[in-house]
Amino acid sequence: MMRRECEVWRLGRVPYAEAWALQNRLAVERSRDGIDRLLLLEHPHTYTLGSSGHDEHLLMPAVERERLGIDMFRVDRGGDITYHGPGQLVGYPIIQLERDALRADFVGYVRRLEQVLIATVADYGVIAQPIKGLTGVWVASPRGEAKIAAIGVRINVRAVTKHGFALNLNTDLSYFGGIVPCGIRDKDVTSLATLLGAPVDETEVTGRLIAHFGAVFDCDMRERMLEED
Repeated sequence: MMRRECEVWRLGRVPYAEAWALQNRLAVERSRDGIDRLLLLEHPHTYTLGSSGHDEHLLMPAVERERLGIDMFRVDRGGDITYHGPGQLVGYPIIQLERDALRADFVGYVRRLEQVLIATVADYGVIAQPIKGLTGVWVASPRGEAKIAAIGVRINVRAVTKHGFALNLNTDLSYFGGIVPCGIRDKDVTSLATLLGAPVDETEVTGRLIAHFGAVFDCDMRERMLEED
């Protein structure tokens, strides 16, 4: 049996609203064309509040967000509030899951995303793991458990996925101070650069993540040239 193929779109820095519209379009197309895709990008400074988000977890007032150029969106993914910005690797898989036992597939899908992220940072000697009852991927830090990657997804009625994960690479972590990240007050946020004590090559990390995504989801990854129609 042939392995399925997954297109990889490396999009660079994309405004959040533009990327959200692209996800919605491709999710509709996935049901028609049968093409799985993995969108990889970063956003300008942005806060997003998910479907289980609480307004009180947005700490930074609007006037300060405007001064710093931080956009704010309420979105249809699961989870609470998070930050996106430069130096962060954001992945939006637009793939179709098995439609039988969809709830079990949802849990299994999130577990597989965690595996991809854990394997990626392990290439740099960083040990990460999930924490029962919490979303995302976590590492040990001098201040206790810290989140290195956030996960928030949505699966539509056709079992097509949207949204995904955000892995902190060379991220300016000070922007997380404007929110209660994912609504969790007693845990820290970190980045791969912070853990390693030096900036990381984001292109290299992206390549490693693509390889791990293909291994975990059992698909052949094909990079799409931006000039392709």
